[in-house]
Amino acid sequence: MSLDRLSNRSNILLKDKAYMEIKELILNEEFKPSQFLSEKVLIDLLGMSKTPIKSALDRLETEGFITVWPKQGILVNELSITKIKDIYELRMALELLVCQKVAGKLTELQCEEIEENLRLQAKFAHDNNEIGYTKADADFHLLLCKYSMNDEILQIMSNYQEHLYRSALQVMRRISDRMVTSLEEHRNIYQEIKKGNTENVEKLIKEHLTFGLKAHYT
Repeated sequence: MSLDRLSNRSNILLKDKAYMEIKELILNEEFKPSQFLSEKVLIDLLGMSKTPIKSALDRLETEGFITVWPKQGILVNELSITKIKDIYELRMALELLVCQKVAGKLTELQCEEIEENLRLQAKFAHDNNEIGYTKADADFHLLLCKYSMNDEILQIMSNYQEHLYRSALQVMRRISDRMVTSLEEHRNIYQEIKKGNTENVEKLIKEHLTFGLKAHYT
């Protein structure tokens, strides 16, 4: 393999690494919404050259996480109320459909996976680990989408998952007991799905998601 090809391969790997590391800092709000960054700060922080950093920033800007302002810096975008509302409305429609498809139809293995996820949520809630809990929370909803056997729903929810994660983490941090109440809601949703009580599941899902949306208005 030529030196040029080795260099190109290294840059590809580094730009992906830069993208993942910067995005993780944004998702976990170590880079705060409305905070300004600079390429130099990122270069020093990640220990990389300008090329992979620039590539990562281009990708993050396309995905809506940042805005690059020439000569001013890199702005970490806030999640607007309008965007949050739009995402929750989409999520409500899709998850209600998912519940109709999975209610009373979970396999033994699927039940075991959900129960393991709920145990993980309980551990994170007990440890007051907001980041860990929010990730497990997201996995709970994605598992249900996966079990619906509708690849398009799963793909759409996966595409929005990172913005949903940011939204959910903000709620967990603003409302002191939200991890505990959210866990209880998840347990109730799971039990009603197991029983096949579609009407009860839909009611619980609506209440669960509506709380998350309204929390951004208070």
